[in-house]
Amino acid sequence: MLDALSDRLQGTFTRLGKKGRIGEAELDEALREVRIALLEADVNFKVVRDLVARVRERALGQEVLRSITPAQQIIGIVNDELVETLGKEHAPMLRPQAGPMKVMVVGTKGGGKTTLAGRLALKFKAEGMKPLLISTDFERVAASEQLQVLARSIDVDSYVEEKEAPPAEVAKRGMKQAEKIGANAVIVDSVGIVNFDDDTADDLAALADEVDPTELLIVVDAMTGQEAVTLAKELHEVLEGTGIVVTKVDSDTRGGAVLSVREVTGLPVKFITTGERLEALEEFHPDRFASRVLGMGDVVSLVEKARKAVGERDMKDVAKRMQKGQFDLEDFLTQMQQMKQMGPLSGILEMLPGAGALKGQIGNADLSEAYFKQAEAIIQSMTPGERRKPEIINGSRRKRIARGSGTTPADVNRLLNQFKDARKLMQAMTSGKRAGGLMKMLGM
Repeated sequence: MLDALSDRLQGTFTRLGKKGRIGEAELDEALREVRIALLEADVNFKVVRDLVARVRERALGQEVLRSITPAQQIIGIVNDELVETLGKEHAPMLRPQAGPMKVMVVGTKGGGKTTLAGRLALKFKAEGMKPLLISTDFERVAASEQLQVLARSIDVDSYVEEKEAPPAEVAKRGMKQAEKIGANAVIVDSVGIVNFDDDTADDLAALADEVDPTELLIVVDAMTGQEAVTLAKELHEVLEGTGIVVTKVDSDTRGGAVLSVREVTGLPVKFITTGERLEALEEFHPDRFASRVLGMGDVVSLVEKARKAVGERDMKDVAKRMQKGQFDLEDFLTQMQQMKQMGPLSGILEMLPGAGALKGQIGNADLSEAYFKQAEAIIQSMTPGERRKPEIINGSRRKRIARGSGTTPADVNRLLNQFKDARKLMQAMTSGKRAGGLMKMLGM
């Protein structure tokens, strides 16, 4: 997520910190690099201009350059202004005072709108609600079928009609079905926008009037960048949206849409989606996201993800084993299997402070499903004794493990080295000065 931008900013601040003295010229040089990095990440140029201007004004106005640690203070100012740009505070979903929760989802064709509807249904179900998914999209082939498949996969109800009809009329009948089955969370999927013309605007406005949504969420596809941000602004002006969801944030994209959309539209970002799994829906926290962009990690979100995937009791047990130095390859295997439920490994790593250095320690390993499968095969080819005491694995044992897992001794050696690095990191996180915050979050 925004790896190129994060690496560029970290490089800029590292160079700034190495300078013996920072004057106005050095500040302007660093801010020029920040400006270029943001523009190359496809951040809206007005947003970039205003952000950089605010940083420069604060850095000069507070006599930061004369302080003992000017580089660190400048990073702090950039972080503060990024948080400001992203919306200051987390904006939770609005809840109705009475009646069912109603959400209408709008956005471009192919932007992840229907999948988002399924993700929201899963979220509501996990909160103990009874969701109903309604399809009003007759333009895209098999749109209603996709919604039905998503509904069945998470065991929730759906309402679709085979015969084409005005979206508002379909939604009206769908709302009656929701009342009939006792659904208290209704998610309405709308037609995917190709050209936002007057007819499309009228249909969506009529649909919104019929649904009267608690939340009207506008989907912004991170892969389409500023085009999606511009459309989101137009949609908000016509439909009066309540929030933004940025999809495909983990894709190979410059990602400037996330940093631009709040200031351009005036709407808060409520969620981002990372990964293909329906569980990959993250509540958006401006301060946490800014921290990740600047390479400072997001341990709070990481712990929240782990609690959902692993369970609080299991987390505490593992943390205690880490503290005692008892973390072995059996624990490592279990943690890898649970990490797969938390999304792509690259996304997990960037939540850790100093993520760039950690990725370097892991080397050029393929942080994907294939990597997990190979690691599992290697560990499962070991004896229980080897898993508990990896230090006993010598050359002949490596060859036997490699044959059993269909890999090479070099692959086995690489995994053992990665395990050692992971154990060192985990021990550092659960002991010494860094441990307090993590242990407090785990309730220990």
